[in-house]
Amino acid sequence: MNVPQHELEEIRLLEQKLHLPEIRRSPAVVEELLAKGFVEFGSSGTVYDDRDDLIAGLAAEKTAEAAPPIISRDYAFRSISPDAVLVTYRSVRQAGESGPERHTLRSSIWQRIDGRWQMIFHQGTPTIPRD
Repeated sequence: MNVPQHELEEIRLLEQKLHLPEIRRSPAVVEELLAKGFVEFGSSGTVYDDRDDLIAGLAAEKTAEAAPPIISRDYAFRSISPDAVLVTYRSVRQAGESGPERHTLRSSIWQRIDGRWQMIFHQGTPTIPRD
C-alpha cells in the first residue's frame, strides 16, 4: 500500500512547483497539477471549489503583485492507498511590502490519475512561527 520513496520525492517537487509565481501564472501547467474537482481551504478562510476560476485567478496574478517566495519544510507523507498520498508541511512566506512574515501549516492530497500525480485537495492553516 505504500507509495515508493522516489514518487514521494516527485510529489514534493510538484507541491513546491505550485509555490512558484511563474508556474502559478501558467494555466496549462496548473491545469496539469490540479485534478478536476480540486478543492482548497485557503489560509485566508476562503474555499476555492471551482478549479477553472482558481486557475484563471492565478494566471491573472501580476509579477508586481507577486508575494515574496514561499519556503517549505518539515514534509511528511502518509500513503492513503497505492494511488493517494497525504502531504503535510510547514511554509513561511517571507515578509514583503504588503506585510509581515506568514507561517502556515499545509496539507494536500495527491492522487495518481491516468498515470500522473495530481492534487485533489489542499488546506492552509495560519500558525505561529516555530524554530
